[in-house]
Amino acid sequence: MKRTPTLLAAVAAMAAAPAMAHTGHGTTSLFAGLVHPLGLDHLLAMVAVGLWSAAALTGRRRLAGPALFMLALLAGAVAGAAGWGHALVEPAIAASVAVLGLMLAFARRLPAAAGLALVAVAGSLHGLAHGAELPDAGGFAGYALGFLAATAMLHAAGLAAAPRLLALPAVVWRTLSGGVVLAGLMLLARA
Repeated sequence: MKRTPTLLAAVAAMAAAPAMAHTGHGTTSLFAGLVHPLGLDHLLAMVAVGLWSAAALTGRRRLAGPALFMLALLAGAVAGAAGWGHALVEPAIAASVAVLGLMLAFARRLPAAAGLALVAVAGSLHGLAHGAELPDAGGFAGYALGFLAATAMLHAAGLAAAPRLLALPAVVWRTLSGGVVLAGLMLLARA
């Protein structure tokens, strides 16, 4: 058990390779949308939203974080598809991973409204990238359905894992949140 925090930190540090979530993949199908959120930046952000929601919110409110993220994700994707792409979206997405890691560290101290606002900002940034990368003749509906389905699954994974993680010694949660922050900072340095 003593090796778990060190192992988690090492895995997070090694995993902070270039995200490549927004280049070199198809964007015109349901399958492409399902695969897209498996890039490191999206994967960490979406699981972190589920983890934070389970740790910070109670009862049915735990679904508010993932639901808000997905709504903002879709709104951002529509804006990105309409040409609202921004040159700083990649660094902003990387920074959102670090912010979500900090939110995990302070999950029970951060006011829910502030946390939900940060979740919405992160979702809109990730969505903006999704939409901005669509080609002019892209199939938005299938792609959007795919990335929304994958996002929901990643949020569910975070929601499901949080109670187990929170039952472990506090150092595990701190190490996990620190690993997410570190991975976000490494992604930011490479953006």
